[in-house]
Amino acid sequence: MRYIIIGAGAVGGTVGGRLAQAGREVVLVARGRHLAELAEHGLRLRVPEGESTYRLPAVDGPGPLGGLRPDDVLVLAVKTQDTVSALEAWADAPVAGGGTAAERLPLVCLQNGVESGRLALRRFRRVYGVCVWLPSAFEEPGVVSAAGSPLTGILHLGRLPHGTDDTARRIAADLADARFEAPVVPDVARWRYAKLLANLSNAIEALTGTRDTEPAQALYARVRAEGTAVLAAAGIGYPSAAEERAARDGKVTLVPLDGGPRGGGSSWQSLARGTGTIEADYLNGEIVLLGRLHGVPTPLNELLQRLADRFARERRAAGSLPLADLIRLADEAARPTG
Repeated sequence: MRYIIIGAGAVGGTVGGRLAQAGREVVLVARGRHLAELAEHGLRLRVPEGESTYRLPAVDGPGPLGGLRPDDVLVLAVKTQDTVSALEAWADAPVAGGGTAAERLPLVCLQNGVESGRLALRRFRRVYGVCVWLPSAFEEPGVVSAAGSPLTGILHLGRLPHGTDDTARRIAADLADARFEAPVVPDVARWRYAKLLANLSNAIEALTGTRDTEPAQALYARVRAEGTAVLAAAGIGYPSAAEERAARDGKVTLVPLDGGPRGGGSSWQSLARGTGTIEADYLNGEIVLLGRLHGVPTPLNELLQRLADRFARERRAAGSLPLADLIRLADEAARPTG
């Protein structure tokens, strides 16, 4: 199989580089300065065992490939807010032997949140979801880093909306050869909802620069409580904390990387790079949406969504909101009115 990584940033670049290291055929899809660096100098992947450069085909869309192959796997690794444009670019791409990508090829959603799978199923017949547990960073064109050891990450994988098949198992086997653990599960959506709850802290880190201090953790507990209440009202299940610990403990330990960038989650990286967008609409915003659908108040998630969107739109610096100010705003938002 040939893996076409649509969005060769932190997660996509790490998976693409590790697959290439394992001898799999990989194409990277990027844009702007990142694409120029990949095309001219290759992908530089910084990992605990050192830095390597992978000179892989790099394109900005399906056109330069001159058509897709029946053994291609499309790996969608853009942020959720860029999903629709990516699907539009690739869905109608012709496949050798007839048909289009949407009709014939598997599409793997290697993304946070749960909305991307729903968007993909509108266009593609064969969609696979991944619960992404992969500490990685992209802050410099052509360079990505992943500090996890002994595994680079854990990627629960399955068909959407549910089920497994031989394609999922073949992809999982390739990922296993590339230093990932990739359990194939029939209920990948429940793992993605568990990750969604964890990702509710992304906006806290992006705005304030921290999520590990005691006050930040206390705020996150309040934000997460809204999330769990919403999922309960919606009848959506997810793994318990004990099940998550059993799946992950001791498998991915962060190792300081020489010359590596300052660590930070995906939302922090969006603000740090000044991209102008952020995925809060599909993380905290997913909880807000479900809360409105099921009659559960979510003032803290609504606050984080609104602030994260504003900071991204105005290109404010990552971590520039004092945590004390965010806590004050959260207290005000949660205060009963009337």
